[in-house]
Amino acid sequence: MRCTSVVIADRHPVVLQGMMKALGAEGGFEVVASCSDGRSCIEAIRNLLPDIAILDISMPGLTGLEILTIANSESLSTRLVFFTASIEDRELVMSAAAGAYGIIPKDVELEILVQSLRQVADGQRLLPLPSPDQAGSREQRNIAVSDNALTVLTERERQIMRLVSEGLSNKEIGRRLNISDGTIKQHLHHIYQKLEISNRTVLAALAISQNDSTGVPPVNQVTRTRSGSYGK
Repeated sequence: MRCTSVVIADRHPVVLQGMMKALGAEGGFEVVASCSDGRSCIEAIRNLLPDIAILDISMPGLTGLEILTIANSESLSTRLVFFTASIEDRELVMSAAAGAYGIIPKDVELEILVQSLRQVADGQRLLPLPSPDQAGSREQRNIAVSDNALTVLTERERQIMRLVSEGLSNKEIGRRLNISDGTIKQHLHHIYQKLEISNRTVLAALAISQNDSTGVPPVNQVTRTRSGSYGK
């Protein structure tokens, strides 16, 4: 049986220890790194190129969604899976749209966890596992935001959306488009209102999820910083 290399990242030490023990007892998995913050997680992914990274959505340094955005922009091969206490989080919905391989609740049975990770190792994406009272409500509404992003944004707003996903600051976007960074801030405010989001990290994830089908006018290739920063 091929051994699947895994990086685990969670802000809670007890979760890290439990995951390491659980996967260590199972055949076919090798935990190559455990991380308690987002920056050490993305560095472990870059340096070790594990098959799978299992991470919490909320970590110090970089959030899970920021790690996903960086991994996508750098074309890292690691398949990201979110291990979370709640699937109601809007960012988790956006992470699914942005290319995460799955969302696994922390209260799932060990057998299901292992089976899910083996599916991911085989290249299969997992479906979210909502509770009955959550199904068909907030998640569907948020996914619709992603699907309909282009219908509510102007051409200029779509350009800004794409440049945000490439890691440019407001000043850098302003120079690229030959407009002031104050105007960029106004455009971003309108974009956030239209898409019902609150920050540029989620906006970047939306842009990546749209990928080549966005219809956004081409922009010159940007050399992205390795810091993974998406400044205000």
